[in-house]
Amino acid sequence: MQLLVGLGNPGPRYVGNRHNIGFMAVEAIARRHRIGPWRRRFRGVTAEGPINGERVILLLPGTYMNESGLAVGEAAHFYKIDVGHVVVFHDEIDLPPAKVRVKTGGGIAGHNGLRSISSHVGNDYRRVRIGVGHPGAKELVYPYVLGDFAKAERPWVEALCDIIADNAALVVKGEDSSFQNKVHLAMQAKGFDDVPGPGEPKPE
Repeated sequence: MQLLVGLGNPGPRYVGNRHNIGFMAVEAIARRHRIGPWRRRFRGVTAEGPINGERVILLLPGTYMNESGLAVGEAAHFYKIDVGHVVVFHDEIDLPPAKVRVKTGGGIAGHNGLRSISSHVGNDYRRVRIGVGHPGAKELVYPYVLGDFAKAERPWVEALCDIIADNAALVVKGEDSSFQNKVHLAMQAKGFDDVPGPGEPKPE
């Protein structure tokens, strides 16, 4: 059994935020694999179902981002899920927009959701890092991630979440390199292989 966690802030005010792309990805996984219904539990909402024959628990913490670890810790403890079977989907400002990388453990790069999770379950969980780009200056990061994706960005965001969902079985099987490659090729096929970052001109 694996616990797939989407990070974001709860409530309508934050729905379209860059910080909420983890929520968006896990919600896309639920739709694609017909996992549901969502139930209120563990200080958030969960849905259970199979992906590629393996049972998974999807979790969207209902706390704010900086307390995400409360929900993750409760769910992991209840189901007796080892930290190595926890997969966290989150926004990553140190990756260009629309790029995806997977890693296990490592630093948290100032991400408050990851900091909270590490404090509750340890650091050796897997992270699906979803690039949203960097605004260019440290003081701009907070308003940037708590800002909505621009209208021009929504096509790649929706395509990326759907492609992540299409290939979620590879994540569940632990085939991280294959997952990254499949996502990259599918985004390339849709014309989203070179999405401009904040302030960059759109390619002609």
